[in-house]
Amino acid sequence: MELSLSHWLYGFFTLAIIITMIFRRGVVLPTLLGTFIVAWVYQGSIVDGFTAIFNANLVAAKELFNIFLIITFMVALLHSLKDLGADKRMIQPIQKMMVNGHVAFWVLIVVTYVISLFFWPTPAVPLICALLVPAAIRAGLPAMVAAMAVALAGQGMALSSDYIIQVAPGLSAKAAGVDTSTLVDQALILSLITGGIAISLAYLFNRKNIRGKDSPEIERELAIMQGLDEENKKKTESNNLPLWSKVFAVLVPVSMLIVMIYMVSTKLTAGRMEMGGYEGGDGAAFIGGVAVILLLLSTVAFGKHRSLDYISEHIIDGFVFAFKAMGPVIPIAGFFFLGSSDFSSSILAIGEDREAPGLLFDLVQSSQQFLPENAVLVAISILIIGIITGLDGSGFSGLPLTGALSGALSNGTVEPSTLAAIGQMGSIWTGGGTIIAWSSLVAVAGFCGVPVMELVRKNFFPVIIGLVISTLLALIIF
Repeated sequence: MELSLSHWLYGFFTLAIIITMIFRRGVVLPTLLGTFIVAWVYQGSIVDGFTAIFNANLVAAKELFNIFLIITFMVALLHSLKDLGADKRMIQPIQKMMVNGHVAFWVLIVVTYVISLFFWPTPAVPLICALLVPAAIRAGLPAMVAAMAVALAGQGMALSSDYIIQVAPGLSAKAAGVDTSTLVDQALILSLITGGIAISLAYLFNRKNIRGKDSPEIERELAIMQGLDEENKKKTESNNLPLWSKVFAVLVPVSMLIVMIYMVSTKLTAGRMEMGGYEGGDGAAFIGGVAVILLLLSTVAFGKHRSLDYISEHIIDGFVFAFKAMGPVIPIAGFFFLGSSDFSSSILAIGEDREAPGLLFDLVQSSQQFLPENAVLVAISILIIGIITGLDGSGFSGLPLTGALSGALSNGTVEPSTLAAIGQMGSIWTGGGTIIAWSSLVAVAGFCGVPVMELVRKNFFPVIIGLVISTLLALIIF
């Protein structure tokens, strides 16, 4: 295949984006500039270059806006539950289970994982750290080990699969050109393998540091967190609605449990029935709709006639959070969509009489003879690229790249969905907030009152070992 100048420019900017990520700098600027220059050269018109920037972002926004909506509604629901004080009541029964430091560690893991699946780990961190971590410390779990548990279970294991909200697998699948339902299942299995190994190693490495309930260190660590506890106490006391607080403390988790059971049951019976499972956009729409109804009910219960204003505030807060978390992904996704023939025609405004270019696929195909045929090397390469893209501290911004490369590098040795799932593991376990200090791991460290760099150091080897082993097992399992 003969490569044009636009192919080489696209490859140059892809490499520039990777190098920028290595140096922990934002990649929005090179992606926007790359979209403009590649489109200008390909179309031979600077005007087309200008329009391509807008079209690329518009196409990406259309494809990804369902992600923004689900994040918005889930965060808005969590804010409304805070108004009622129901968020605290959902946690209180779990505190009684922490009879000692060892049990507290595993209780933190399970609760953080479940809550993070439904609400995402970042908005769930204040809830978990303010209510469960002090109880775990009183049971004998060191604050550092508690922070490791929260980060590994939430920012690592739950976020890397994103099995319920399906933001991450949606991004990866879209860029790789594969079905979301296949990728989401593989990502779940790999996240559980990685998380199981990382969490087990973290426990084994730190089990000797777990102490008795009479340790003098307990009061010192609790004193560091005291300011956070007082802040939350003042907030909920001013909104003391005991009845509705109890109702929604039961209604919300029961509703989410029913949603999860229904989604899993339809997935299991999809082979025997005409109705398929709830994956990708359908799953997000289902859980998002349930979240909206719960948001309506909880807001009315709290504000009554003022609920018209309160619900708007919560939705605005949800959108602000969604765009802060996902906003930079749009121009990044737009650049990599430009490299896919599925989207390039819309971005470049190419008519039906012309074939849409697949710039990234063409580049990989032309260099196929130089690429390793060995499945292990291909998988490890995608994992490394995923880890590199995660260095920007987002975890999600690199998914369009790992997904696109997975679709391009798939040469029969490994399925593109498997490669995309591996890249997703590398990107989110790194940038999602487990092994780099400039990610949401800062929030975990801050709420737990521990040094973030020490938390990074303790997480590093368990996470890397877990990622490598899960990548190798992926080649056997899938």
